[in-house]
Amino acid sequence: MIILLYRLGFLALLLAGWTIASELIPRNLFPTPLATFEAAQRLFSEARLWIAIGDSLTVYGLGFALAATVAVPTGVIMGGFRPLGKTLDVYVNALAATPRVAFIPLIIVLLGLGVQAKVFIVFLGATMPILLNTYAGVLASNDELVEMAKSVGASRWRIFTRITIPSAVPFIVVGLRIGATIGLINTVVAELYTAVRGLGGLLAIYGNTFRMAEYFVIVLILATVGVIVTELLRHLQLRLERWRGDAPT
Repeated sequence: MIILLYRLGFLALLLAGWTIASELIPRNLFPTPLATFEAAQRLFSEARLWIAIGDSLTVYGLGFALAATVAVPTGVIMGGFRPLGKTLDVYVNALAATPRVAFIPLIIVLLGLGVQAKVFIVFLGATMPILLNTYAGVLASNDELVEMAKSVGASRWRIFTRITIPSAVPFIVVGLRIGATIGLINTVVAELYTAVRGLGGLLAIYGNTFRMAEYFVIVLILATVGVIVTELLRHLQLRLERWRGDAPT
């Protein structure tokens, strides 16, 4: 409860700072909170916004789910089989260091401007943090517990499923949270570079026409989506932490 009060208090400070900034900066560049609220009322009464939200959430959800489905098992395999991990990690790190925007022209050539290209761009951005964190989590398993389990005759599979994977859970969830954030950013990037649709398309339209109140509404919607996904993953982490505590060794 006290954290909720702190958050509400900080939100009040943000709104106060926003109001002051809107008075100091020209209105056509920085709208007031009231103007943004009125713009939100107009936009939410239009079907156009809901269609854009649906388009963006579809691309984001498919891309992030695909990234998690591929990256978590790959990271577990790389960490579980050390020679394979040491062979591949230099290439994974090289790919992670390469700006994803550099691949967009090639993706457009191969997949076109439709949903497939957008989903792949989101997938490409979200995969690396999930994979790298999963890999690091598997490598960071408690060596003392592993040796203790070996001394009592535990099989390699039992050690892997009862010690290594549970100890990697916090790393995996952190990777998912980072991947979710980058995936949301890449959703907007994909919508700007391919067929201009979704929330990214509305950002481009309102930004280019200096309709800043509407522009701020879209930014706040994207921030809200990010908060919701992050909070869901945080609750998942808490549930998995309890599972870790109950997991027998």
